[in-house]
Amino acid sequence: MTSKKFEASLSEMETFLQEATIGYLGLSQDGLPYVVPLNYAYIDGKIYFHCALTGQKLDYIKSNPQVCFTVGRQRGDVSRHGDGDPCHPDNDSVICYGTARIVEDVAERHEILNEFNRYFDENAGEITLDAAEKCGVVEVAIREMTGRSERDRKCKFWKHTFS
Repeated sequence: MTSKKFEASLSEMETFLQEATIGYLGLSQDGLPYVVPLNYAYIDGKIYFHCALTGQKLDYIKSNPQVCFTVGRQRGDVSRHGDGDPCHPDNDSVICYGTARIVEDVAERHEILNEFNRYFDENAGEITLDAAEKCGVVEVAIREMTGRSERDRKCKFWKHTFS
């Protein structure tokens, strides 16, 4: 088995996080895994998403704030499995490991929700404070990020640890 040679390329991983629109949040509570797809914003080394004020996702975070967040994309079709050839899709992925924090302060949620909206549409109108009171926000502070890009069976691996 060959060992992976990691390159330090935070910019490659950040670009991919900014281009993707759906990510998968991995949570664990009492040994039970839970993975949920969600839209998100990657801003200044953190993942943000909005949600309801109650629910399973928040229950898991309260129990165990250590999370994993993954985005991936496949480029082109998967090659056939003929004559023992391995399956091969060109692909990109980024995995973020970090700590989730439920944003309780309404003023902070208001600010983040407006930044979240501007992330997707720079001309987005202002969200009201009343709306922010009714919408949950979670921030994931990333401690480590790894990534992979494969083209024509050649892989690049990236790793970055946040201080």
